[in-house]
Amino acid sequence: MKYVDEFRDRALADKLARQIVQEALPERDYHFMEFCGGHTHAIFRYGVQDLMPDNVEFVHGPGCPVCVLPVRRLDDAVELAEKQGVILCSYGDMMRVPGTKQRSLIRAKADGADIRMVYSTLDALKIARDNPDRQVVFFAIGFETTTPPTAVAILQAQAEGLTNFSVFCNHVLTPAAIGHILDSPDFAPGGPARIDGFLGPSHVSAVIGSAPYEAAAKKYAKPVVIAGFEPLDVMQSVLMLIRQVNEGRAEVENEYTRVVTREGNRKAQALVDKVLELRPSFEWRGLGAVADSALSIRDAYGEFDAERRFAISKKQSRETKSCECPAILRGVKKPTDCKLFGTVCTPDNPMGSCMVSSEGACAAYWTYGRFRAPVREAEVA
Repeated sequence: MKYVDEFRDRALADKLARQIVQEALPERDYHFMEFCGGHTHAIFRYGVQDLMPDNVEFVHGPGCPVCVLPVRRLDDAVELAEKQGVILCSYGDMMRVPGTKQRSLIRAKADGADIRMVYSTLDALKIARDNPDRQVVFFAIGFETTTPPTAVAILQAQAEGLTNFSVFCNHVLTPAAIGHILDSPDFAPGGPARIDGFLGPSHVSAVIGSAPYEAAAKKYAKPVVIAGFEPLDVMQSVLMLIRQVNEGRAEVENEYTRVVTREGNRKAQALVDKVLELRPSFEWRGLGAVADSALSIRDAYGEFDAERRFAISKKQSRETKSCECPAILRGVKKPTDCKLFGTVCTPDNPMGSCMVSSEGACAAYWTYGRFRAPVREAEVA
Protein backbone atom coordinates (compact mmCIF):
# COMPACT_ATOMS: atom_id res chain seq x y z
CA MET A 1 0.00 0.00 0.00
CA LYS A 2 1.46 3.36 -0.98
CA TYR A 3 2.92 5.34 1.94
CA VAL A 4 2.66 2.31 4.22
CA ASP A 5 4.69 -0.58 2.81
CA GLU A 6 7.52 1.77 1.86
CA PHE A 7 7.86 2.81 5.50
CA ARG A 8 8.05 -0.77 6.80
CA ASP A 9 10.87 -1.97 4.55
CA ARG A 10 13.25 -4.20 6.55
CA ALA A 11 16.32 -3.46 4.43
CA LEU A 12 15.83 0.28 4.88
CA ALA A 13 15.26 -0.23 8.61
CA ASP A 14 18.58 -2.08 8.88
CA LYS A 15 20.31 0.71 6.98
CA LEU A 16 18.79 3.38 9.23
CA ALA A 17 19.71 1.40 12.34
CA ARG A 18 23.36 1.25 11.23
CA GLN A 19 23.33 4.98 10.55
CA ILE A 20 21.92 5.71 14.00
CA VAL A 21 24.58 3.55 15.65
CA GLN A 22 27.25 5.34 13.64
CA GLU A 23 26.07 8.86 14.51
CA ALA A 24 25.05 8.34 18.16
CA LEU A 25 28.16 9.44 20.06
CA PRO A 26 29.27 6.64 22.38
CA GLU A 27 30.31 9.07 25.12
CA ARG A 28 26.79 10.43 25.66
CA ASP A 29 23.21 9.25 26.19
CA TYR A 30 20.16 10.42 24.25
CA HIS A 31 16.70 10.64 25.80
CA PHE A 32 13.88 11.43 23.38
CA MET A 33 10.26 11.80 24.43
CA GLU A 34 7.70 10.45 21.99
CA PHE A 35 4.86 12.75 22.95
CA CYS A 36 2.20 10.80 21.08
CA GLY A 37 0.84 7.47 22.35
CA GLY A 38 0.56 6.31 18.75
CA HIS A 39 4.35 6.56 18.52
CA THR A 40 4.72 4.51 21.71
CA HIS A 41 2.69 1.69 20.18
CA ALA A 42 4.60 1.90 16.88
CA ILE A 43 7.92 1.69 18.74
CA PHE A 44 6.90 -1.50 20.53
CA ARG A 45 4.86 -3.07 17.74
CA TYR A 46 7.73 -2.91 15.28
CA GLY A 47 10.58 -3.39 17.76
CA VAL A 48 12.11 0.02 17.06
CA GLN A 49 13.68 0.19 20.53
CA ASP A 50 15.51 -3.09 19.78
CA LEU A 51 17.12 -1.44 16.74
CA MET A 52 18.49 1.46 18.79
CA PRO A 53 21.96 1.50 20.38
CA ASP A 54 22.02 1.23 24.17
CA ASN A 55 22.58 4.96 24.61
CA VAL A 56 19.34 5.96 22.82
CA GLU A 57 16.27 5.73 25.04
CA PHE A 58 12.61 6.58 24.46
CA VAL A 59 10.74 8.48 27.17
CA HIS A 60 6.98 7.92 27.03
CA GLY A 61 5.00 11.16 27.14
CA PRO A 62 1.44 12.33 27.86
CA GLY A 63 0.21 12.10 24.27
CA CYS A 64 -2.73 9.82 24.99
CA PRO A 65 -5.92 11.93 25.05
CA VAL A 66 -7.90 9.39 27.08
CA CYS A 67 -5.07 8.99 29.58
CA VAL A 68 -4.54 12.67 30.39
CA LEU A 69 -8.19 13.42 31.22
CA PRO A 70 -8.26 13.92 35.01
CA VAL A 71 -10.43 11.69 37.17
CA ARG A 72 -12.59 14.63 38.20
CA ARG A 73 -13.74 15.32 34.65
CA LEU A 74 -14.61 11.65 34.17
CA ASP A 75 -16.54 11.70 37.44
CA ASP A 76 -18.40 14.77 36.16
CA ALA A 77 -19.41 12.89 33.02
CA VAL A 78 -20.69 9.97 35.07
CA GLU A 79 -22.69 12.41 37.19
CA LEU A 80 -24.22 13.99 34.08
CA ALA A 81 -25.51 10.59 33.00
CA GLU A 82 -26.64 9.37 36.42
CA LYS A 83 -28.07 12.48 38.09
CA GLN A 84 -29.06 14.71 35.19
CA GLY A 85 -30.70 11.90 33.21
CA VAL A 86 -29.10 12.85 29.93
CA ILE A 87 -28.10 10.58 27.08
CA LEU A 88 -24.31 10.75 27.33
CA CYS A 89 -22.41 10.00 24.11
CA SER A 90 -18.78 8.97 24.41
CA TYR A 91 -15.96 7.59 22.31
CA GLY A 92 -15.27 3.93 23.04
CA ASP A 93 -11.89 4.31 24.78
CA MET A 94 -13.44 6.44 27.52
CA MET A 95 -16.05 3.84 28.44
CA ARG A 96 -13.73 1.63 30.52
CA VAL A 97 -11.49 4.26 32.13
CA PRO A 98 -11.84 3.96 35.91
CA GLY A 99 -12.85 7.03 37.86
CA THR A 100 -13.14 7.48 41.60
CA LYS A 101 -13.70 4.13 43.34
CA GLN A 102 -13.18 2.40 39.96
CA ARG A 103 -16.50 3.78 38.68
CA SER A 104 -16.38 3.98 34.89
CA LEU A 105 -18.90 4.96 32.25
CA ILE A 106 -19.51 1.32 31.38
CA ARG A 107 -20.27 0.50 35.04
CA ALA A 108 -22.65 3.44 35.21
CA LYS A 109 -24.30 2.16 32.03
CA ALA A 110 -24.67 -1.30 33.56
CA ASP A 111 -26.43 0.33 36.50
CA GLY A 112 -28.99 1.95 34.21
CA ALA A 113 -27.48 5.25 33.02
CA ASP A 114 -28.14 6.00 29.35
CA ILE A 115 -24.57 6.09 28.04
CA ARG A 116 -23.93 5.33 24.37
CA MET A 117 -20.70 4.70 22.52
CA VAL A 118 -20.34 6.74 19.33
CA TYR A 119 -17.77 6.76 16.56
CA SER A 120 -18.11 10.44 15.68
CA THR A 121 -19.91 13.66 16.53
CA LEU A 122 -22.30 12.86 13.68
CA ASP A 123 -23.56 9.88 15.68
CA ALA A 124 -24.23 12.12 18.67
CA LEU A 125 -26.13 14.62 16.52
CA LYS A 126 -28.28 11.81 15.09
CA ILE A 127 -29.13 10.61 18.59
CA ALA A 128 -30.23 14.15 19.46
CA ARG A 129 -32.44 14.30 16.35
CA ASP A 130 -33.95 10.89 17.13
CA ASN A 131 -34.68 11.79 20.78
CA PRO A 132 -36.12 15.33 20.75
CA ASP A 133 -37.59 14.87 24.24
CA ARG A 134 -34.20 13.96 25.78
CA GLN A 135 -31.11 16.01 26.51
CA VAL A 136 -28.08 14.61 24.66
CA VAL A 137 -24.53 15.45 25.79
CA PHE A 138 -21.44 14.68 23.74
CA PHE A 139 -18.42 13.92 25.95
CA ALA A 140 -15.74 15.70 23.91
CA ILE A 141 -12.14 14.73 24.60
CA GLY A 142 -8.88 14.73 22.70
CA PHE A 143 -6.07 16.85 21.35
CA GLU A 144 -6.23 19.21 18.38
CA THR A 145 -6.99 16.28 16.06
CA THR A 146 -10.52 15.71 17.37
CA THR A 147 -11.32 19.35 18.12
CA PRO A 148 -12.56 20.44 14.65
CA PRO A 149 -15.35 17.79 14.57
CA THR A 150 -16.61 19.11 17.91
CA ALA A 151 -16.73 22.66 16.54
CA VAL A 152 -18.56 21.43 13.43
CA ALA A 153 -21.11 19.56 15.59
CA ILE A 154 -21.91 22.70 17.57
CA LEU A 155 -22.34 24.73 14.39
CA GLN A 156 -24.56 22.01 12.92
CA ALA A 157 -26.68 21.82 16.07
CA GLN A 158 -27.17 25.59 15.95
CA ALA A 159 -28.10 25.49 12.26
CA GLU A 160 -30.68 22.74 12.87
CA GLY A 161 -32.03 24.24 16.08
CA LEU A 162 -31.15 21.14 18.13
CA THR A 163 -31.80 22.67 21.52
CA ASN A 164 -31.47 19.27 23.19
CA PHE A 165 -27.80 18.88 22.18
CA SER A 166 -24.79 20.10 24.17
CA VAL A 167 -21.08 19.36 24.57
CA PHE A 168 -19.05 18.59 27.68
CA CYS A 169 -15.79 20.05 26.36
CA ASN A 170 -12.45 18.57 27.45
CA HIS A 171 -10.19 19.30 24.48
CA VAL A 172 -6.53 19.88 25.37
CA LEU A 173 -3.58 21.40 23.50
CA THR A 174 -0.20 19.83 22.83
CA PRO A 175 2.36 22.70 22.70
CA ALA A 176 1.42 24.01 26.16
CA ALA A 177 2.00 20.57 27.67
CA ILE A 178 5.51 20.36 26.21
CA GLY A 179 6.49 23.60 27.92
CA HIS A 180 4.87 22.52 31.18
CA ILE A 181 6.81 19.24 31.19
CA LEU A 182 10.13 21.01 30.62
CA ASP A 183 9.34 23.53 33.39
CA SER A 184 8.66 20.76 35.92
CA PRO A 185 11.20 19.79 38.62
CA ASP A 186 11.28 16.27 37.12
CA PHE A 187 13.28 17.52 34.14
CA ALA A 188 15.25 20.30 35.82
CA PRO A 189 19.04 19.84 36.10
CA GLY A 190 19.60 17.19 38.73
CA GLY A 191 16.00 15.97 38.46
CA PRO A 192 15.02 12.31 38.15
CA ALA A 193 14.50 12.40 34.38
CA ARG A 194 15.92 13.93 31.23
CA ILE A 195 14.71 14.92 27.78
CA ASP A 196 17.09 15.82 24.95
CA GLY A 197 14.41 16.24 22.28
CA PHE A 198 10.88 15.41 21.20
CA LEU A 199 9.26 13.25 18.56
CA GLY A 200 6.42 15.61 17.70
CA PRO A 201 2.89 14.24 17.26
CA SER A 202 1.68 13.34 13.77
CA HIS A 203 -2.09 13.79 13.54
CA VAL A 204 -2.09 16.82 15.84
CA SER A 205 0.52 18.51 13.66
CA ALA A 206 -1.52 17.80 10.52
CA VAL A 207 -4.08 20.19 12.03
CA ILE A 208 -1.96 22.82 13.79
CA GLY A 209 1.19 22.57 11.65
CA SER A 210 4.78 22.50 12.89
CA ALA A 211 5.06 26.23 13.68
CA PRO A 212 3.45 26.08 17.19
CA TYR A 213 6.41 24.05 18.52
CA GLU A 214 9.01 26.62 17.51
CA ALA A 215 8.64 28.77 20.63
CA ALA A 216 9.26 25.82 22.98
CA ALA A 217 12.22 24.56 20.93
CA LYS A 218 13.83 27.99 21.13
CA LYS A 219 13.00 28.71 24.79
CA TYR A 220 14.15 25.35 26.16
CA ALA A 221 16.84 24.57 23.56
CA LYS A 222 15.20 21.21 22.81
CA PRO A 223 14.84 19.98 19.22
CA VAL A 224 11.48 18.76 17.95
CA VAL A 225 11.03 16.49 14.93
CA ILE A 226 7.48 15.88 13.70
CA ALA A 227 7.37 12.12 13.09
CA GLY A 228 5.03 9.85 11.18
CA PHE A 229 3.65 6.65 12.70
CA GLU A 230 5.44 4.03 10.62
CA PRO A 231 8.65 2.41 11.92
CA LEU A 232 10.89 4.07 9.34
CA ASP A 233 9.27 7.43 10.18
CA VAL A 234 10.23 6.98 13.82
CA MET A 235 13.76 5.82 13.03
CA GLN A 236 14.42 8.64 10.57
CA SER A 237 13.10 11.13 13.15
CA VAL A 238 15.44 9.72 15.81
CA LEU A 239 18.36 10.15 13.42
CA MET A 240 17.32 13.76 12.78
CA LEU A 241 17.16 14.39 16.54
CA ILE A 242 20.59 12.84 17.11
CA ARG A 243 22.07 15.07 14.43
CA GLN A 244 20.53 18.17 16.00
CA VAL A 245 21.81 17.25 19.46
CA ASN A 246 25.30 16.50 18.13
CA GLU A 247 25.40 19.81 16.27
CA GLY A 248 24.03 21.82 19.20
CA ARG A 249 20.88 22.81 17.31
CA ALA A 250 17.35 23.08 18.72
CA GLU A 251 15.00 23.48 15.78
CA VAL A 252 11.62 22.18 14.65
CA GLU A 253 12.06 19.79 11.75
CA ASN A 254 9.36 17.94 9.86
CA GLU A 255 9.99 14.31 8.91
CA TYR A 256 6.28 13.75 8.16
CA THR A 257 6.25 16.03 5.12
CA ARG A 258 3.77 13.86 3.23
CA VAL A 259 1.07 14.99 5.67
CA VAL A 260 2.26 17.93 7.81
CA THR A 261 3.06 21.48 6.72
CA ARG A 262 4.33 24.41 8.77
CA GLU A 263 0.96 26.18 8.59
CA GLY A 264 -1.28 23.14 9.14
CA ASN A 265 -4.95 22.97 8.16
CA ARG A 266 -6.07 26.59 8.14
CA LYS A 267 -9.74 25.74 7.52
CA ALA A 268 -9.87 23.43 10.54
CA GLN A 269 -8.09 26.02 12.68
CA ALA A 270 -10.60 28.69 11.67
CA LEU A 271 -13.55 26.46 12.58
CA VAL A 272 -12.10 25.77 16.01
CA ASP A 273 -11.31 29.43 16.63
CA LYS A 274 -14.86 30.42 15.70
CA VAL A 275 -16.52 28.13 18.24
CA LEU A 276 -13.93 27.51 20.97
CA GLU A 277 -11.59 29.67 23.03
CA LEU A 278 -8.56 29.19 25.25
CA ARG A 279 -9.04 28.24 28.91
CA PRO A 280 -6.69 30.06 31.31
CA SER A 281 -5.92 26.75 33.02
CA PHE A 282 -6.94 23.10 32.84
CA GLU A 283 -6.01 20.03 34.84
CA TRP A 284 -4.18 17.15 33.12
CA ARG A 285 -3.80 13.75 34.73
CA GLY A 286 -0.18 13.47 35.79
CA LEU A 287 0.72 17.08 34.95
CA GLY A 288 -1.65 18.99 37.20
CA ALA A 289 -2.95 22.42 36.20
CA VAL A 290 -1.44 23.55 32.89
CA ALA A 291 -1.88 27.17 31.78
CA ASP A 292 -3.43 27.88 28.36
CA SER A 293 -3.66 24.16 27.61
CA ALA A 294 -7.33 23.54 26.85
CA LEU A 295 -10.40 24.91 25.11
CA SER A 296 -13.88 25.89 26.22
CA ILE A 297 -17.00 26.89 24.27
CA ARG A 298 -17.31 30.59 23.42
CA ASP A 299 -20.15 32.67 24.89
CA ALA A 300 -21.73 32.97 21.43
CA TYR A 301 -22.38 29.22 21.54
CA GLY A 302 -22.91 28.95 25.29
CA GLU A 303 -26.33 27.36 24.85
CA PHE A 304 -24.50 24.22 23.64
CA ASP A 305 -22.16 24.09 26.65
CA ALA A 306 -23.14 21.25 29.00
CA GLU A 307 -21.21 22.86 31.85
CA ARG A 308 -23.51 25.89 31.64
CA ARG A 309 -26.67 23.93 30.97
CA PHE A 310 -26.35 21.46 33.85
CA ALA A 311 -25.31 21.82 37.46
CA ILE A 312 -22.30 19.59 38.18
CA SER A 313 -21.29 19.12 41.81
CA LYS A 314 -17.52 18.90 41.15
CA LYS A 315 -17.13 16.62 44.14
CA GLN A 316 -13.80 15.33 45.44
CA SER A 317 -12.19 12.78 43.13
CA ARG A 318 -9.38 10.30 43.74
CA GLU A 319 -6.86 8.38 41.64
CA THR A 320 -6.68 4.62 42.10
CA LYS A 321 -4.32 3.91 44.99
CA SER A 322 -0.82 2.77 43.92
CA CYS A 323 -1.53 3.40 40.22
CA GLU A 324 1.52 5.02 38.63
CA CYS A 325 -0.33 6.28 35.55
CA PRO A 326 0.26 9.97 36.49
CA ALA A 327 4.04 9.44 36.77
CA ILE A 328 4.08 7.42 33.53
CA LEU A 329 2.31 10.27 31.73
CA ARG A 330 4.94 12.71 33.03
CA GLY A 331 7.68 10.53 31.59
CA VAL A 332 9.39 9.88 34.93
CA LYS A 333 8.33 6.22 35.26
CA LYS A 334 7.69 3.30 32.95
CA PRO A 335 4.75 0.87 33.19
CA THR A 336 7.02 -1.80 34.65
CA ASP A 337 7.78 0.54 37.58
CA CYS A 338 4.14 0.21 38.70
CA LYS A 339 3.53 -2.64 41.14
CA LEU A 340 -0.02 -3.04 39.81
CA PHE A 341 1.09 -3.57 36.22
CA GLY A 342 0.46 -7.09 34.97
CA THR A 343 -0.82 -8.26 38.35
CA VAL A 344 -3.89 -6.40 39.57
CA CYS A 345 -3.91 -4.14 36.50
CA THR A 346 -4.50 -5.87 33.15
CA PRO A 347 -6.57 -4.97 30.06
CA ASP A 348 -9.43 -7.05 31.49
CA ASN A 349 -9.21 -5.26 34.84
CA PRO A 350 -7.61 -1.83 34.27
CA MET A 351 -6.70 0.25 37.31
CA GLY A 352 -5.72 3.30 35.29
CA SER A 353 -6.32 4.97 31.95
CA CYS A 354 -2.86 4.03 30.60
CA MET A 355 -3.95 0.38 30.47
CA VAL A 356 -7.35 1.11 28.91
CA SER A 357 -6.57 3.38 25.99
CA SER A 358 -5.37 2.07 22.65
CA GLU A 359 -2.68 4.76 22.89
CA GLY A 360 -1.71 4.17 26.53
CA ALA A 361 1.87 3.21 27.44
CA CYS A 362 0.76 0.39 29.75
CA ALA A 363 -1.41 -1.05 26.99
CA ALA A 364 1.59 -0.95 24.64
CA TYR A 365 3.83 -2.77 27.12
CA TRP A 366 1.16 -5.40 27.69
CA THR A 367 0.09 -5.87 24.07
CA TYR A 368 3.60 -6.33 22.72
CA GLY A 369 5.03 -8.21 25.71
CA ARG A 370 7.77 -5.68 26.39
CA PHE A 371 7.56 -6.33 30.13
CA ARG A 372 8.69 -9.93 29.76
CA ALA A 373 12.30 -10.92 30.31
CA PRO A 374 14.16 -11.77 27.08
CA VAL A 375 14.62 -15.48 26.36
CA ARG A 376 18.27 -16.55 26.10
CA GLU A 377 19.41 -18.96 23.41
CA ALA A 378 20.60 -21.40 26.08
CA GLU A 379 17.10 -21.49 27.60
CA VAL A 380 15.58 -22.31 24.21
CA ALA A 381 18.08 -25.11 23.67
